[in-house]
Amino acid sequence: MRPEDLAGAISAVFIVGMVWLRTRMHYLQRNRSAGLRLERAGWIYFAAVLVALAIGWFAAPALGRAAWPGPGANAVVMRVLWFLATYYLFILVHRTLASLHIAVFRPRETL
Repeated sequence: MRPEDLAGAISAVFIVGMVWLRTRMHYLQRNRSAGLRLERAGWIYFAAVLVALAIGWFAAPALGRAAWPGPGANAVVMRVLWFLATYYLFILVHRTLASLHIAVFRPRETL
């Protein structure tokens, strides 16, 4: 793996972690006593995050070259920008799900 691909992969993992933590934080504020389980909507939500990041892995460099011909469109920079845009997009997706009362996480049942 080339160093620039490694940097992009690390940033993608970081974004997945940030989406996970940010989303989970909203549910922990409401219910601190029990753990949380991922709902069916949550599995779809995080699968969509991974799909968006995978699309960006392949599409962002080409889109960057189309937008900025020449050396200004570095593949790593374009991927990182795509990943950041994905993070902010999924903040809006989570807010939309919350407004529709669709939970990503639910409290874990205690025995």
